[in-house]
Amino acid sequence: MSQASATSPAALSRHAALVRMHAATVLFGVSGILGKLCQSSAPVLVCGRALFAVAALGLLCLSRHEAPWRGLNRRDLTGLALSGALLTVHFVTFFQAIKLGGVAVGTLGFACFPAFTTLFEALAYRERPTAAELWGLAAVSLGLICLTPAFSLNSSATHGLLWAVLSGAVYALVAIANRRTAAAISGMRACWWQNVVILACLLPFTAHALPAVPSLDWLWIACLGLFCTALAYSLYVGSLTALKARQAATIITLEPVYAILMAWLLFGDAPGPRTLFGGALILGAVLYGNKR
Repeated sequence: MSQASATSPAALSRHAALVRMHAATVLFGVSGILGKLCQSSAPVLVCGRALFAVAALGLLCLSRHEAPWRGLNRRDLTGLALSGALLTVHFVTFFQAIKLGGVAVGTLGFACFPAFTTLFEALAYRERPTAAELWGLAAVSLGLICLTPAFSLNSSATHGLLWAVLSGAVYALVAIANRRTAAAISGMRACWWQNVVILACLLPFTAHALPAVPSLDWLWIACLGLFCTALAYSLYVGSLTALKARQAATIITLEPVYAILMAWLLFGDAPGPRTLFGGALILGAVLYGNKR
């Protein structure tokens, strides 16, 4: 690349998007740690998280004279409602995976979502998967087999892995939906609306349990809402104005690496050889597939 092209507006825009995506990835990695610390159920945790995110993002938008509820048409609202509903399912299944399978199994199982993104984009745009993509899907499948703690549905850790894979599949749909709305709506406004939808989906089922949430859990939930949701998803959705869903997926692949390292340091939760091998297969396949 020449010096002139490296300093062009397009290159600067892409550079800013990459920085935002990497920062969001670190915060996403912290989510698994906080989810493990929080004793409340996954739906209660996600609902409380959304409460803090809506409040923080609403105040931030208003301070910038950008009311999130203004200037949207019916198509925008439909897209935000869809992505918000998908995020509700993603968050609940992800934290359920963390609680049942642990940080390593939960985050590595979720890390298969770029493979789902590739598959879903191919189906949506009627593109035939390449041989490399098919090999990548096979490697991800083998990695998930290696991650399986026990080949029995009686194992809670196996249940955790299944929840994590479902979370990854749903998140692939979120990535594609966000790419469609990112060009017309700022990341902050999109994130505010998505969390409003999460509240609408979960409050009817969790309102009775919120008053009984322990004080320490509220601390972890506040951190999830303010940093791992409000800040992280604003960075993530905003970066999609310059990055494709597959490019974003490549960077997000690093999330389980950060999460596992932090779990190892904080909880002494060292991954075993099978977990490391299965994780290496999944991350390697995703990185290779998205660098083509």
